[in-house]
Amino acid sequence: MTDDLDDLVLRGQRIRGIKLIKDTFDCTLHEALDFYVDRYHKLRQTRPDDFTESPEEYWEGFYS
Repeated sequence: MTDDLDDLVLRGQRIRGIKLIKDTFDCTLHEALDFYVDRYHKLRQTRPDDFTESPEEYWEGFYS
């Protein structure tokens, strides 16, 4: 699941990533969002060159 999630995070597929987490772990939407954001930050630290957008562009238009 981690590779699939990482791919979604890197491609900016926020909704699909959150749904994958929610379905995999049978957790709440809020928990899935927190998990996604944590993974996003981890990947920003460990794989910054794999992102094609700045942090501001990545989250633009996404309201939680």
